[in-house]
Amino acid sequence: MISCGRRETVRKGPVLAPNTADTPEFFPEGARVAVLTSQPLDRLLDYKAPADGCFRGAFVEVPLGPRKVLGVIWGPGSGDFDLAKLRSVIRVLDVAPMRDEMRAFLSKAADYTLTPLSAMLRLATRAPGLSDPPSMRKILRLGSAAPDRMTDARQRVLAVMEEFGGMAFTPKELAEMAGVTPSVVKGLVKQQALIEVETPRDTAYPHLDPELPGKTLTADQEAAAGALAKAVDSGAYGTTLLKGVTGSGKTEVYLEAVAACLRKGRQALVLLPEIALTAEFLKRVEARFGATPAEWHSGATMTERRRVWRMVGQGAAQLVIGARSALFLPYRDLGLIIVDEEHDTSYKQDEGVMYNARDMAVLRAAMCSAQVVLASATPSLETWANAEAGKYKRLDLKSRFGASVLPEMRAVDMRSKALQPSTWISPTLKEAMAERLERGEQSLLFLNRRGFAPVTICRACGTQVACDNCDARMVEHRFMKRLMCHQCGATKPVPTECPSCGVEGKMAPVGPGIERLSEEAAGLFPDARIAVLSSDLFGSARALKARIEEIAAGEADIILGTQLVAKGHNFPLLTLVGVIDADLGLQGSDLRAGERTFQLMRQVAGRAGRAERPGVALMQSFQPEHPVIRAILSGDEEEFWRAEAEQRRIAGVPPYGRMAGIVLSGTDLAQVFDLGNHLARNNGPLMQAGAQLFGPAPAPIARVRGRHRVRLLIKADKGVALQDAISRWLAPVRLKGDLRLNVDIDPQNFF
Repeated sequence: MISCGRRETVRKGPVLAPNTADTPEFFPEGARVAVLTSQPLDRLLDYKAPADGCFRGAFVEVPLGPRKVLGVIWGPGSGDFDLAKLRSVIRVLDVAPMRDEMRAFLSKAADYTLTPLSAMLRLATRAPGLSDPPSMRKILRLGSAAPDRMTDARQRVLAVMEEFGGMAFTPKELAEMAGVTPSVVKGLVKQQALIEVETPRDTAYPHLDPELPGKTLTADQEAAAGALAKAVDSGAYGTTLLKGVTGSGKTEVYLEAVAACLRKGRQALVLLPEIALTAEFLKRVEARFGATPAEWHSGATMTERRRVWRMVGQGAAQLVIGARSALFLPYRDLGLIIVDEEHDTSYKQDEGVMYNARDMAVLRAAMCSAQVVLASATPSLETWANAEAGKYKRLDLKSRFGASVLPEMRAVDMRSKALQPSTWISPTLKEAMAERLERGEQSLLFLNRRGFAPVTICRACGTQVACDNCDARMVEHRFMKRLMCHQCGATKPVPTECPSCGVEGKMAPVGPGIERLSEEAAGLFPDARIAVLSSDLFGSARALKARIEEIAAGEADIILGTQLVAKGHNFPLLTLVGVIDADLGLQGSDLRAGERTFQLMRQVAGRAGRAERPGVALMQSFQPEHPVIRAILSGDEEEFWRAEAEQRRIAGVPPYGRMAGIVLSGTDLAQVFDLGNHLARNNGPLMQAGAQLFGPAPAPIARVRGRHRVRLLIKADKGVALQDAISRWLAPVRLKGDLRLNVDIDPQNFF
């Protein structure tokens, strides 16, 4: 622990004690306190307590050099610096102090992921204006008057207000959300189509009523809901796998667990893997509890994020619907965490603080005696194995809700199909789509490739157009008329002549992307209404939500989508799913390739037949005899998990072993490899712990944004104290120049 030198003038601020059974330690004015700041420092800093003192966990503003930075009182100071020379805490912020269980959670999460504690604090304070004092502000509401003249810009503003009627907007935020100039908003205010209201900057969320009636549940749903409610009522920690086939009503079941949590006066959190899912989900929550909950994700406004952070800490937000980072909000009394689609790879953050939200949810719940529900039709092997071992409880929903039945699944053997060049829809799939069009039903074509074509090649010299900054081929996005790198986001115009040999007119797209598939579908069915769902084709989450709602209402005949369409959407008219390349995910050396292909195919197939009309899923494959493809078609999920688990157990890899990835990067390839070789030669702590080290070797994507990347992989038995061994191994390392070293505990991706 280090200290700060120069004395600082004390400014008075409020002294707030956390809502804990045991009042935390109090530090009187002038006492030595240790402060964790959100700055990239690897230690606590000593300060003097301010006038009126402060409690452990108080959020404070402290001087650091010439700046004022955010920090948290972590405990008593170290005492290794002259008290007379210490600077003082400037003020205590008027927000709920950090609870002891939150401090413990951040510390354990930092230890597990080998992340600096300051970085964990930054993750837990990602809301603007936390140091601002309480104040009033002007927000906009819908007025009673209609504008004298309706323009497209005005219509967009009013549409945003109607869609987000319960959300607070400043004039600036409303203009940005609607994509208009501030003058458009001002004009609507003058005409009283919008009205300005003075309100406290942060207000409590509407009360959610758990006593409102929910949907009528089936017998197995009722049993599952009762078991979850009983677990929540216990007030103890526990984790439950809620496994149910697609369309079995898992959401309605776990909403009853939320109701039980609200009855106990505790807070609940529902994590969703995709922002686009929130619109439909929020409607279901409002129907169940009579009001909309708090939202926490990148699509929320800065004003709303600040309000969520503060209200969660005060207990004035009963339920939060959020992305993975919602785990790090300062809950006053968290009693339940739902991880919906817990298998989804988007719960793993691969940049900055590398963590898996599913695992952190279990850790957080254990720290505050809360229940965790991991919901999925196709659980991750880690979760399945924990349930098999008895670490997690398991509840199964084996049939779909209401009249809907599971879709029939069939393979289309592409080896026997004669397709024209540059076409990918088989005659079998085409015929099935034509039948749906005649019946007024929807078809979905699934291809997990964004853009028009994954490769652009010169037919004269064979050159493939690559990114200038990355070791990756550029993908043509014909809708944007650009080539794009999916690693760094760089774009360039589609060349008319080869950048290598200079020959003109020989550049050709190779392979299908979702945009190219849409051209083929339009050619086959020129009168059909075609909708393409791909994350890169929508400028905002709001636009994507709106398009999904239109499709669900029947405003498309043929839907084409990437992985986005597999995530919980409900299209009542959809009765046919066609998977264009079911073998795509089986390529490569990823140890989770079979698991992910199985999950993705089963999830996307589950979009069909979710209402009264039965569904069919056709999977185009060049290797229909592959064990994973056979398992998908057979529907024997338990047999697949058992076989996959046995292979992992024999190999000693997760969940029956431990792994960690080390990624080194820098602009000088020789320096990066020198560091990797140095680490490989000095791996004593790893060997002593019984771990194996592989590498260094170029990463599969060896250059990103101009930085060369080298990987090392650590493999160990399940019981090895891997974090301790890695910490001792890396402790002597001193990075020079622009070299970087990132540790990824339990890696999900190996790029």
